[in-house]
Amino acid sequence: MGLLQMTNVNLNQAEQSINPIVTAFFDAQTNTYSYIVQDPLSNACAVIDPVLDFDSPSGTASYEGADIIINTIRQKKLQLEWIIETHAHADHLSSAPYIKQALGGKIAIGEKINLVQNTFGQLFNESPAFARDGSQFDHLFKNNETYQIGKLTAKAIETPGHTPACMTHIIGNAVFVGDTIFMPDGGTARADFPGGDAATLYQSIHKVLSLPEDYRIFVCHDYGPNNRDFAYETTVAQQKKHNIHVKDGVSQEEFVAKREARDKTLGMPRLILPSLQVNIRAGNMPEPEDNGTVYLKLPVNAFK
Repeated sequence: MGLLQMTNVNLNQAEQSINPIVTAFFDAQTNTYSYIVQDPLSNACAVIDPVLDFDSPSGTASYEGADIIINTIRQKKLQLEWIIETHAHADHLSSAPYIKQALGGKIAIGEKINLVQNTFGQLFNESPAFARDGSQFDHLFKNNETYQIGKLTAKAIETPGHTPACMTHIIGNAVFVGDTIFMPDGGTARADFPGGDAATLYQSIHKVLSLPEDYRIFVCHDYGPNNRDFAYETTVAQQKKHNIHVKDGVSQEEFVAKREARDKTLGMPRLILPSLQVNIRAGNMPEPEDNGTVYLKLPVNAFK
């Protein structure tokens, strides 16, 4: 997982609510944050957006980062209930099945993963045996669905725009936004992937910004703009005041123009092709071929 840093955040209890203990893990190779979200009143926890170490030139998968998450859960004597993907990531492979094998828990994603599976099932010329209904996952969240992590009440809301299957998870006063929004000086996610849309992304972000201003936002990626230290936590208030793309006063039209212009300058993520083949399978590799070897396809000129 490259240089991995771990930080604990204890969230203040809001009146008449339970707020989680959050442990953040940073994967320096993909600039990804993964999280353990712990119920402070029990030993229940969830893992959000875990990363598989993958060396693309050699095609080698390894589990150093996932093992750190697993060992942390064991050291804290926690019970893993959920392994949550905020969306089908295009910049890293998921280690969800590996963590589930070690600790249990249900692998879950938004129910509109079927749209992503349809799109990329066609791109990778998957056979009819590849299910395009999300059945590779243990649970598919519906919009506004509530669920429990021990005594913690959580809610999943659809926040498409980056991809059609993106969801934000509100757990107590902690908000896990996936790639929808970054730290205020990082702006927002791109909206030019298949099924993405800048206007839809703007509307989704404003769902998040309509939450109480003291709610804490935990991002999935940070790139340390202007050479600042990497960071993962902000607040609704800070985003509304300072986000370079969607702060208060920025109209949808202004955002769309800026976002679409920016997206035209971006190259594809380094791991997009292996990531999507794995992540639409809930983190599982394709089935081995008749020689016993697993292959990941490299479609030529797929994104030109």
